[in-house]
Amino acid sequence: MNSKVISIILIAAAAAVGYMLYKPGGGNGDEIVVAVVGPMTGQQATFGAQMKAGVVQAVADVNEAGGVLGKKLKLEIGDDACDPKQAVAVANKMVGKGVKLVVGHFCSGSSIPASKVYTEEDIIQISPGSTNPKLTDEGGYNVFRTCGRDDQQGEVAGNYIAKHFAGKRVAIVHDKTAYGKGLADETRKYMGKAGLKNVLYEAYTAGEKDYSALVSKLKSESIDVLFVGGYHTEAGLIMRQMREQGMSTILVSGDALTTVEYWGITGKAGEGTLMTFSPDPRKNPAAAGVVSRMRAKNIEPEGYNLYSYGAVQAWVAAVKRTNDTTSKKVAKMLQSMPIETVLGKISFNNKGDVNAPGYVMYEWKEGKYDYVQK
Repeated sequence: MNSKVISIILIAAAAAVGYMLYKPGGGNGDEIVVAVVGPMTGQQATFGAQMKAGVVQAVADVNEAGGVLGKKLKLEIGDDACDPKQAVAVANKMVGKGVKLVVGHFCSGSSIPASKVYTEEDIIQISPGSTNPKLTDEGGYNVFRTCGRDDQQGEVAGNYIAKHFAGKRVAIVHDKTAYGKGLADETRKYMGKAGLKNVLYEAYTAGEKDYSALVSKLKSESIDVLFVGGYHTEAGLIMRQMREQGMSTILVSGDALTTVEYWGITGKAGEGTLMTFSPDPRKNPAAAGVVSRMRAKNIEPEGYNLYSYGAVQAWVAAVKRTNDTTSKKVAKMLQSMPIETVLGKISFNNKGDVNAPGYVMYEWKEGKYDYVQK
């Protein structure tokens, strides 16, 4: 064998060893790759920013404390723009990067199709914001969420409306998405069970700027209370346009209004808006240190920021107890142990739903939302 052939063999062998030690995008032997995937662009980008900020802080804190199993975490960021097709494409991209954990997605319509990819490829998925029951009811062993479900949220909203607005004319509208329609239908169901029937049930198209036709219909029906199953942008526009038409209708919605962008759209017209959301983790003593560090960076940990941070905490705790990143072992551990997080002590049931305090009602006042004192 001549020297040229020997050189080629040695080069090829070296390349093979190098590939095993360092796979493109997958980190090297001293790293474990995790990801956050959500709407980093598009109409719901405010929630993607919340998720990203929470995970970035969590990864930094874990690495500063020594990492996991003697390795540092490497973070990948994916943008699905709350589009189902893009969500699947990004999920496959994360597979290629060798991720062990995906914190995401945000929109239920993205999380559900992406979860099929993660299940097939044995990757743990923990969503901080996808509330549609189908995510965990139909999801694989690897699918979890740190937020609640629409059937829980809808029960709180429906019962609240029936109790506090008995005898009033209530309309329910939704944006046709898995999240929006799902929440609207659950609210309608529980409101009806509590004895109050809606007088109008309509769908609207997300992304429009003018909802005057819908608002005019609500006005002609003398609607006292409007439940919106959808996101903050459209809810804000509908609220503002109701006030512009002289309506005093009270708007009620869900957790997708947990952003100051809602007030940025409505201004003072948003005063008195009601919404359901889990107990504010910023008020949890266990979150004080994280909240302080984030505020020092001029980041207010509102909405799903800490729910994303908690997702990383839960996975890290399970990995440490398992002493392994293998998804089936980690999933089993997540379902069998209580975990201390910024959300308090949480655990997951065999579906992957979090066992944590349920939803409460909030009210927007002077540009901020806080618990309803009723």
